Amino acid sequence: MASDIGVSVDDWSPGDDAREWLSLEDPHEHRTWLFDVTFLTSAWTCIYGAGCPGIDTEPAPELALGCCSHGAYLNGDDDLAHIRSMIAELDAEIWQHCRDSAEALWQDGEGWWRTQVVDGACVFANRIDHPAGAGCAFHVLAKRTGRRPMDTKPEICWQAPIRREDHETVTGHVYTMVREWELRDWGGPDTDVSWWCTSSANAHVGSQRVFTALRDELTAICGPEIYAELCAELNVRAASARLLPHPAVRRRE
Repeated sequence: MASDIGVSVDDWSPGDDAREWLSLEDPHEHRTWLFDVTFLTSAWTCIYGAGCPGIDTEPAPELALGCCSHGAYLNGDDDLAHIRSMIAELDAEIWQHCRDSAEALWQDGEGWWRTQVVDGACVFANRIDHPAGAGCAFHVLAKRTGRRPMDTKPEICWQAPIRREDHETVTGHVYTMVREWELRDWGGPDTDVSWWCTSSANAHVGSQRVFTALRDELTAICGPEIYAELCAELNVRAASARLLPHPAVRRRE
């Protein structure tokens, strides 16, 4: 049994959701990092504009909305301040629904700041009829100014589909999981997200493994030292060709 990038397992039939994990001790903090090896060594890649059906109830690849249908949550005061500063750099040429931050962001009943939803998608999602083309206005801003999209977007937008979870014990030691976002993270059976890319074999068609393709994102999440240690271990495992294929790939095979 093999995936698109040649990994295999012999003489074992893993369950549908089985995964491999790697733990690394942080040299500077009371923190243990737990990495989802199965996802990070997979061939997942973003297929926005290449058949992505979006996450709404009905598949609609022609709308090119990707995962922007429900807007984005901002991660605390720093993320909020950053996005407000990025909004100030946008104009109608690159942002279809151009407005100031007071109209583009809102705070829900639980205190979370979120991006507004306009006509069925995030206020920052340009539609296919916009001169700048479909897609995130912050992404267009990054291209215009020579920055990385992760330097202009909300945290959740540049981190996805990577999910970081911090779990603190009573002793103060923190276990930090770095894994993929899954449908269950939006409420399981009750989620209003109908399709998610990491769970579909259609998106496991990349030319690089995730831990290589998302180097900048992972480095920002865990720091350069931990990322270097992660790469060293995953490269050794990848060279052995005995990695557990991603569940989406196993289901297809």
